Amino acid sequence: MKPIGVIGGGAWGTALAQVIASGSREVLLWAREPEVIAAINDHHENSMFLPGIALSPLIRATNDLSWVAEGEAVLVVTPAQHMRVVLADLSQHAQPLILCAKGIEAGTHKLLHEVAQEAHPYSPIAVLSGPTFAHEVAAGLPTAITLAAEDEDRAKALAALIARPTFRPYVSTDLSGAEIGGAVKNVLAIACGVVEGAGLGQNARAALIARGFAEMTRFGMARGARPETLAGLSGLGDLVLTCSSTSSRNFSLGVGLGQGRSAHDLLSDRRTVAEGAATAPVLVEAARAAGVEMPIADAVCALLAGEAAVGAVVERLLTRPLGAEHRA
Repeated sequence: MKPIGVIGGGAWGTALAQVIASGSREVLLWAREPEVIAAINDHHENSMFLPGIALSPLIRATNDLSWVAEGEAVLVVTPAQHMRVVLADLSQHAQPLILCAKGIEAGTHKLLHEVAQEAHPYSPIAVLSGPTFAHEVAAGLPTAITLAAEDEDRAKALAALIARPTFRPYVSTDLSGAEIGGAVKNVLAIACGVVEGAGLGQNARAALIARGFAEMTRFGMARGARPETLAGLSGLGDLVLTCSSTSSRNFSLGVGLGQGRSAHDLLSDRRTVAEGAATAPVLVEAARAAGVEMPIADAVCALLAGEAAVGAVVERLLTRPLGAEHRA
């Protein structure tokens, strides 16, 4: 059997490599950092991004992207804003690409499967998205996730390739829905963290999750997503997970904002990426272009840009005109 490639040596890429290797499958993992490559190959641990997890010896790390491209399929786990550049450097083979990042491309407002289709027109594209914390996946705890591809048979084949007893991909043909859920929930998780950091209570968090899901649905429908996808694992499921745990990088960022710290200071402290910080301004631009109202996303943008204090943003949301919960 040919190995499976994974591009991205952070926590999520390493966790996915561990899942695949647990099925006695060789994994070629591309990482940028020499110390990560050395630690994985010499000590079977990614001590920088996923400490404490003993990795399978079937995982081999490299900085040679052409080596990874030889895999039967390639999981692309680079941050959303670097996706196009990385794929441009990847050899033009026709193997399937499974996109595992969450975001919307700045400038173009394209979803990541649209970016990948432009960068790799000969490769079948799939999306893997859903409620996952990397450390739980790597530890073998039960996980369910969405795997979307335009062709249902292709989606089923890829799901079977990466499925393991505790890692269950559910098949969809709605790439836009799977990606929009993952991108928008990161922004909403920051907002829920702000609620926690500012001490606004559980009632406020529950309301924000519900109203945030309404924003996600409005935007998703405007971009061609299916409502059942947004209500599934990659939408509502992922939203609930990341809006309620400090294990979420985006939620933790929001907690700091809610406590009055600046986005600049919080983000400069981070070795790992809080994708919601990069996605928020792009999402707001894309929503405005589509004529979609997203007041919570607007509020997160204002906080990240330092344009308003937490109190002013909360007051702005609380003084919005009352209206019907569900629009016709």
